[in-house]
Amino acid sequence: MPKRTRFTTWRPLATAATAALVATLLTPAAADAAPRESRPVHSYDDAIREAVWVDTGLDGDRDGKADRVAVDIVRPREPALQGRKVPVIMDASPYYSCCGRGNESQKKTYDANGDVNRMPLYYDNYFVPRGYAFVGVDLAGTNRSDGCVDVGGRSDIQSAKAVVDWLNGRAKAYTTRTGTTRAKAAWTNGKTGMIGKSWDGTIANGVAATGVEGLKTIVPISAISSWYDYYFQQGAPLYDSGPEWLSDYVNSPDARAKCAAVQQKLVDGAPRTGDWTPLWTERDYVRAARKVKASVFLVHGMQDLNVRMKHVGQWWDALAKNGVERKIWLSRTGHVDPFDFRRASWVETLHRWFDHELMGYDNGIDREPMADIERAPDQWTTSKTWPPSGTRAATLRPDRGAQAGVGTLGLHRGHGTATFTDDPELSETDWAAQIDKPTPEKAGFVTRPLTRDLRLSGSSEVTVAATPSTPTAHLSAVLVDIGPATIRDYADAGEGITTLTDRTCWGASTAGDSSCFKETKAKTADVDYTIVSRGWADLGNHASGLTGAPLTPGKRYTITLDLAATDHVVPKGHRLALIVAGTDKGLIDPPADRPELTVDLSRTSARVPFVGGAAAFTRATTGAASATPDATPLDGVRDPRTAHRVPEGSQ
Repeated sequence: MPKRTRFTTWRPLATAATAALVATLLTPAAADAAPRESRPVHSYDDAIREAVWVDTGLDGDRDGKADRVAVDIVRPREPALQGRKVPVIMDASPYYSCCGRGNESQKKTYDANGDVNRMPLYYDNYFVPRGYAFVGVDLAGTNRSDGCVDVGGRSDIQSAKAVVDWLNGRAKAYTTRTGTTRAKAAWTNGKTGMIGKSWDGTIANGVAATGVEGLKTIVPISAISSWYDYYFQQGAPLYDSGPEWLSDYVNSPDARAKCAAVQQKLVDGAPRTGDWTPLWTERDYVRAARKVKASVFLVHGMQDLNVRMKHVGQWWDALAKNGVERKIWLSRTGHVDPFDFRRASWVETLHRWFDHELMGYDNGIDREPMADIERAPDQWTTSKTWPPSGTRAATLRPDRGAQAGVGTLGLHRGHGTATFTDDPELSETDWAAQIDKPTPEKAGFVTRPLTRDLRLSGSSEVTVAATPSTPTAHLSAVLVDIGPATIRDYADAGEGITTLTDRTCWGASTAGDSSCFKETKAKTADVDYTIVSRGWADLGNHASGLTGAPLTPGKRYTITLDLAATDHVVPKGHRLALIVAGTDKGLIDPPADRPELTVDLSRTSARVPFVGGAAAFTRATTGAASATPDATPLDGVRDPRTAHRVPEGSQ
């Protein structure tokens, strides 16, 4: 881990006068040669710690008073004494009290005055000495805030947006939760960057989608872009409960006593039918991407089965369409923070990103490759743009093979049919393990062994023409890389990491707030296949992405399943497989019936984005001998764990 000491050592300056002098020299306007990096010249021990309550303008708990959200602030004292204003890094979260933040589930703690003593994570320890203020916001209905959690709706988003408004002089705040003494944010220049993992990053997406002035950048990590797609995909339920369960999970005891009306709205507005309702429109940030003014540094695990990669593809594409400045990191982990899978590089990159976006330093990060992508555990590559230029969708078509039940995958239109019966006790790992053997619960199609590497980059889609035997049916489509590899074990409890006992330190510490965190390492598995991308749908949604309808047994329907975005290289010698099946155990819920489905291969296809397009696929599959099917089951990761119902950040 190169350059570790740069980030793990805190050296306090000898005197406050020296700190003030260096800080002045580091101010862009004070030097002919503009600085390229903020430095830890301010005392973390002496930092100002305070709390304010910002008026959201809402009354979610219906107590006749506007809801106020608690805002805990840690900011450097020296700039305030010099009359200099500082930018803000903000994390708005529902987890500061109920569940904790980060791999060690840290919660806020407070001193006798009610000011924050320990702020979870390392952001304040690292960035406050470098001239940033850090702000931790309790979402409405959580911890010390008024109001109710509404799971990504107006209350959640306004909780954070109101704080950005206050930092820019457009909203009111008070020194206490119920008092009348006003608090001003005269210490900040209003430039705000939001960061956070999971629900926290989701709030950053939502606030950016309001177009609020003053929000300069967001860093959403493993974040949701549309809440419908957290609970459903094209009508197929991903969980056995709705947002009312999640709201109750994080609401404070005070909020639980007052928020029955909000809970009922969540129940009524999110029917388990999977139909799109106005509740989901309010919580769809993708549709409002045109309003985003902030730059976006997006981080996600390509094997995240909690907040799934569909959120990345649709958000990224919408931002690109609207010309938003973007950067992306894609790991091979599950729902894991980059601090826990690439720590030194992450802190350095995040530091440079905030310096560029909030301090205005010309450090070149905007001219570097757009994407960092993990190819294998701890092995990273970059792409100038993402998806890379020259990436084009190729239409792949399944066909019958030489052996019944073991099909082929190529560019020519298929013939005949394939039939399978939904078995809700089996998952994608069961299907992939038996890819070279006919089994009753799947239809599988495989290319020849590749003669050269083939790179997929972006979002795929699979169009299936299927005839069900029952009035209800769910479909799954999975792309699989068939061949030996060592991968991060995303199905393990750590979702691709193992937490160690040794600690490294990232910034300054106080007695109440340590900057030292447990180290991690990659948790790997040797496998015979790798799941590349997945997608699901309720066949009843064939006519509309918004509503479903009962099926007529014996009638053919056509539906296109959206597969999650990815970036994956299928190596030379491996094969690419497409699997079409029913219930993907642990990842979607089964339909009411147990249908048999007959797939019309002549009307079924997959559009897959390859770097080099169809020509690259042709080159990679030309001249190879067909693989001889082997009845021996292939080894992979264990079955997907029962899907999360909580988009939280702790492991």
